[in-house]
Amino acid sequence: MKKKQIDDFTMEDNWRIFRIMAEFVEGFEEMAKVTPAVSIFGAAREKPGEKYYKIASEIGAKLVRKGFSVITGGGPGMMEAGNKGAFESGGKSIGLNIELPHEQKPNPYLTKTMNFRYFFARKVMFVKYATAFIIMPGGFGTIDELFESITLIQTKKINEFPVILVGTEYWQGLLDWLKKEMLGRGYIDASDLDLFLTADTADEAVAHVVKYCKVGIHCKK
Repeated sequence: MKKKQIDDFTMEDNWRIFRIMAEFVEGFEEMAKVTPAVSIFGAAREKPGEKYYKIASEIGAKLVRKGFSVITGGGPGMMEAGNKGAFESGGKSIGLNIELPHEQKPNPYLTKTMNFRYFFARKVMFVKYATAFIIMPGGFGTIDELFESITLIQTKKINEFPVILVGTEYWQGLLDWLKKEMLGRGYIDASDLDLFLTADTADEAVAHVVKYCKVGIHCKK
């Protein structure tokens, strides 16, 4: 690589630092206003009227009635559903949108939206300002958020708070694999399987949040 190319590459990295800082600063300033909140994750491909779309919407509405704001990734599917329930119940409905090659447009049920270039900056906002995570059925991004949250709790990088898997029919195969393979091989402890809870209805999911959380403070078991 020629010296000019190296210099240009280094300069680009230096400016990238400022973009990253700006996302954190804006995120901290804006998200501090929405606590206490619950982050809802799930498939962007779930359609209105489908089973888990309905449940996510019910969860968003019930959380608002219990005094929580709702945070999602701001896109379609399960994210839209959670925001829809919160929005239509008169609560704070926050969308943390991410810039993707195939543009993800913010859903129409947001009282506040923020756009992120970097996944890691966005993830910090999900974790830092949430008193609980509700994990609906989803794809790679949903699984990523699930395992990042329980890793942070397991390693005590954050306070323990409820991580709730909604839809046991969807999650059971993963739960069985964790027990058989990870626990069976000694890669995790039996107590690590207690880092998440399960629910099948909106009432069950919200009851888990309320049980472990007091409005205005972060949750601790």
